[in-house]
Amino acid sequence: MMSNIQHSPPLGEQDNDAEIPQPRTIAAFHTQRRTSRWSTRRRRDAWFLLGTLLLGVVTIFALSHGGTRPSLSGQANITQPRTSPATATKTQPTITSAITATPQFREYPLPQSDSEVMRLASDHEGRLWFGEMGQNYLAVFDPRTQTFHQMTPPHGRYGMMGMQVAPDDTIWFAEQYANYIGHYFPTTGRFQLYPLPRLTIPDLGNPGKTLSLPSAPNDLALDAQGNVWFAEFNGDSLGRLDPHTGLMQHYPLSATRSVQTLYPYGVTIDPQGMVWFTESSNDHIGRLDPATGSIRFFTPSGPSMPLMEIASDAQGTIWATSFNNGLLLRLDPRTGTFTSYYAPFTGSGTGGLYGLVVTPTGEVWVTVPAENVLARLDIAAHRFIYYRIPTAGSLPLALVMGPDHSLWFTEVDKIGMLRP
Repeated sequence: MMSNIQHSPPLGEQDNDAEIPQPRTIAAFHTQRRTSRWSTRRRRDAWFLLGTLLLGVVTIFALSHGGTRPSLSGQANITQPRTSPATATKTQPTITSAITATPQFREYPLPQSDSEVMRLASDHEGRLWFGEMGQNYLAVFDPRTQTFHQMTPPHGRYGMMGMQVAPDDTIWFAEQYANYIGHYFPTTGRFQLYPLPRLTIPDLGNPGKTLSLPSAPNDLALDAQGNVWFAEFNGDSLGRLDPHTGLMQHYPLSATRSVQTLYPYGVTIDPQGMVWFTESSNDHIGRLDPATGSIRFFTPSGPSMPLMEIASDAQGTIWATSFNNGLLLRLDPRTGTFTSYYAPFTGSGTGGLYGLVVTPTGEVWVTVPAENVLARLDIAAHRFIYYRIPTAGSLPLALVMGPDHSLWFTEVDKIGMLRP
């Protein structure tokens, strides 16, 4: 297999009682309809959060804090993967409209303001797990008791991004700034950390000097064997962690090794076990074959638009959201054909889509922050169905489906629930 291989033993097994403050348990109160409490500045700050993440804010953080803490792991040797060139594929134009549905929403305010939640995951009991970047917490919300529990991750640096629940209901997460993959065991309160290598690049402002950056893990996906796949936002690579052995492999995404050029973002696994990913610097959708390490890129025709979240349906069709022009992309890997769906906007401007869920029955849901809606794509009718969130300016981002088929999403300092 053509990849960079690193043995990454766990960085200690942390116990909440020993080194971590006791979890906070806080009751939540849901709201049916509520006037927005968020100022224009707060809404602007939420947009700035997402924008800076996409532009590599991890670099600024690493440079300003690089001398305060030691690196979590050393630099490994690099072997280039086998990659196929990005090829333009046919894009079927699709004109989409929208109708508005009458939804049933509930909203649950988070315990503190400035929570900055980017992704959600649901366990088999219906609890919602997420990282609060603004508070440096791993948090869980139980809808049955309407309570929040908040835990401070070991060595956390306010960088909680990707979040996945394993079949055994343990929690995997990516700490982007602290540069590790974390594994949390809810029944014991124990954390296990798997550090990533740091990156050394020239300091353009100081000739002859170098800078040390985190690889910056972003999104996560779990395959059928329990391996953890993740995007390395700064490292322009995909990573694979085998939790049984601690073996970590890194797959550079270009023939010429690069840093902070491609910004890989979303990751998903299709039913055949292929690993799919987006690069937020361009409109490539990549596919990595774990058996060979080979990578193939699919690129739609037309203007380049940065891609964000990615998901596979039960038939292996790939879906991706874009942060430009309300674009939702559908890729048929068998033919290489893209279909574009554009979410309509009521104002004079346009915005992007972010959160993405493909349900077991094949429904496709997205968040449309600028329109303050959750949207379902009606593929047969070539239109979106909009579900407007009660709180104005709530900026919905993350989206996940619970075991009872309710849709959960993030707002500014809230968790929301929709029963379609």
